[in-house]
Amino acid sequence: MVFVHGAGGSSTIWFKQLRDYKRHFNVLLLDLRGHGNSKPKIKDTLNTKYTFDFITDDIVEVLDEAHIKSAHFVGISLGCILIRNLSEKYPDRVESMILGGSIMKMNIRSRFLMIAGNIFKSVIPYMLLYKLFAFVIMPRKNHKKSRTLFVREAQKLYQNEFIKWFKLSSEVNPLLKFFRERDNKIPALYVMGEEDYLFLPAVRDTVKKHSRAALHIIQNCGHVVNVEQPVEFNSVTIDFINGVSRD
Repeated sequence: MVFVHGAGGSSTIWFKQLRDYKRHFNVLLLDLRGHGNSKPKIKDTLNTKYTFDFITDDIVEVLDEAHIKSAHFVGISLGCILIRNLSEKYPDRVESMILGGSIMKMNIRSRFLMIAGNIFKSVIPYMLLYKLFAFVIMPRKNHKKSRTLFVREAQKLYQNEFIKWFKLSSEVNPLLKFFRERDNKIPALYVMGEEDYLFLPAVRDTVKKHSRAALHIIQNCGHVVNVEQPVEFNSVTIDFINGVSRD
């Protein structure tokens, strides 16, 4: 099992999954470039722009280093985009996908936030922007734990690293459209919170079109489903993977 966190997070967001998953699987937690304990190569620090393909190839490099030919993947938020991209570029390496709080389409509100963020990212302190986005995505009282966790992890990022990741938003819409239209037939379970109002509608529509995709909605839950409702998230996802493994 390979776990991929979202932008501004780190592998620590999976702490409520580790004990249950280790009972069933070999687990690999990774920190994306510039996050957590990741240490990018010196030559790569000169890159002024990241792309989804660039970050996806980072994940493949980790798999190769660990001698992992293929795996089941678990992602949250932006991590789901990377897993989905990986499944297109290297389909033989992805046995199944668990996509929590998946982003499949940017609605008008989220696109406005991205545009405003791109305009002001160099003049407004990045943590102020991040806190605003976290509140818009996770606005309710019961989302506070998720907001706090992601803001705390984002504080470990340098401003220039945050800007590189934020610039990814400029290429996300065509990629998401491709993902919605393309059924790559890799088993996928989308786990979404009932209160994930920005992203749940597009996921509902996508699942209807994809032959091996399923959707599980967690009640009284927002965007970061693995943190807010870990017991249900773990139970549903482990059952899904065991079912795929028996096929």
